[in-house]
Amino acid sequence: MNTAKLKIPQNTLVDLIKTWIDNLNVNNPNLAYLICQLIPSQCPFEQTIYWFGKKILYIPPLCKLNPFYEEFVGLRFRALCYLADECGQDISQFI
Repeated sequence: MNTAKLKIPQNTLVDLIKTWIDNLNVNNPNLAYLICQLIPSQCPFEQTIYWFGKKILYIPPLCKLNPFYEEFVGLRFRALCYLADECGQDISQFI
């Protein structure tokens, strides 16, 4: 019986995209505004469906199934920090 270990590639496409998102520098106010508008502050997919006042279906937030979820949250946070700290903007509209 062969008990050789399965070799998993170290740099998959998903890992490369995660690294690219993590290394994005937010140093432009227009880019920071765009990032804050495109990436929601909360998962938009969570839904409770009612039928005649009775709850019939609950759809849990599916954002954490996205392999880039943590990277997008970090990118949005960096954009918010840039707008608040570097540009002195009011970020309450994005929270």
